[in-house]
Order: sequence, then C-alpha cells, then structure tokens
Amino acid sequence: MHFISQELEDYIEQHSENEPELLAKLNKETYQKILLPRMLSGHFQGRVLSMLSKLIRPVNILEIGTYTGYAALCLCEGMQENGQLHTIDIKEELVDFQRKYFDASPWGKQIFQHLGEAVEIIPTLNVKFDLVFIDADKENYINYWEMIVPKMNKGGIILSDNVLWSGKILEPVHPNDISTKVLLEYNLLLKNDPRVETVLLPIRDGLTVSRVL
Repeated sequence: MHFISQELEDYIEQHSENEPELLAKLNKETYQKILLPRMLSGHFQGRVLSMLSKLIRPVNILEIGTYTGYAALCLCEGMQENGQLHTIDIKEELVDFQRKYFDASPWGKQIFQHLGEAVEIIPTLNVKFDLVFIDADKENYINYWEMIVPKMNKGGIILSDNVLWSGKILEPVHPNDISTKVLLEYNLLLKNDPRVETVLLPIRDGLTVSRVL
C-alpha cells in the first residue's frame, strides 16, 4: 500500500541524500537474487535510519531482523568508533550474503551476526544498547519490546518498522490475522508505556521512534 503517490516518493528520494554506492549494489543484488526483496529498507528509509543513527551516535546497536544487511549498514553510519552492532536473523541461507557486504564496509569487524530465534538470543546479550531496530516477525514484537526496554541505556532509541502494516491497522481484522492483531496491541503499548516517549512516523510502512526515559 502506497500512502503517498509514487511520483511524490520519487521526489522525496531525489531530494534526500544519495544512496551510498555499496548500498546501491546491495540493493540491486537483493532484487536480483533474494526472495521478497520488498523487505529491504531501501534508499529513503535507509537514509532516515542513517540520519537517526548519526544524531544518536550510538555505541551499541541491536537489530532484530537482518534480511540482507541493508539497514544494519545504514545504522552503522552513525556508530561511534568503538561501537558494535549485533544483528539477529533466522535465515541461515542469508548469512554469507550479509557477511560479504558487511566485510566490504568500514564496519565489518564491528558487526556481529547471530543466527537463530531472537527471543532466545536477546537474553544472552550482556550489553546495554543505545539504538535498537525491530524489523522481524510481527507476532513477536511485544515479546521483543519487553526484552529490549530493560537492556536500553537512558535516552536510548528503539525503532519499530512496519507498524502501519500496509494500512491493515485501519481495516477490520480477520480472525486468523495474528500479525495485525499484535501490531494494533503493540502500537497501543508504545503509546501508553510510561518508560518511553513515542512518535509514529508515516515513513514507508510506518516507523515508530521511541525514546527511553
């Protein structure tokens, strides 16, 4: 679902920062070789993630849902020199693809890939995070949230992707549509959670920015 016209989306991209060469290459190869390439953050959202990271200047970053690594590299652009990015995904077939682009970037040695279920991996990470990007299975968004908030530094930022869910959050919910049900509950949780302040941005498929108090 396009919330604004394709022409306006094109104009926005054209008047935002250019897509870095390595990310343009990753973008192209994802569309050529990987299933569901629409899952890629892409040029505009990638520049938003980069800008937010540069404003936050995080030391430790957590990403839940790596896919082909595009968003991870965008988030690394604002990471401090001694920083680390931990990224979690369940798809073993994408690990080598991700690593190829991670190692081609300036941050290869600072990016740590974790393969498996995020609900099992997050508790094992003995790190306090400054920036988190949640972009994985929607059914577990609330579980991820409750695991992550206690691991955040004060003033840290949690980004949640796909919170508008192609507009389904405004439509009658099918009884079997667990993802939409969870997202509706999740959006209310973030709005009312006293541990954070939240703003929901209509960027692409919806991006929530939550600041830990």
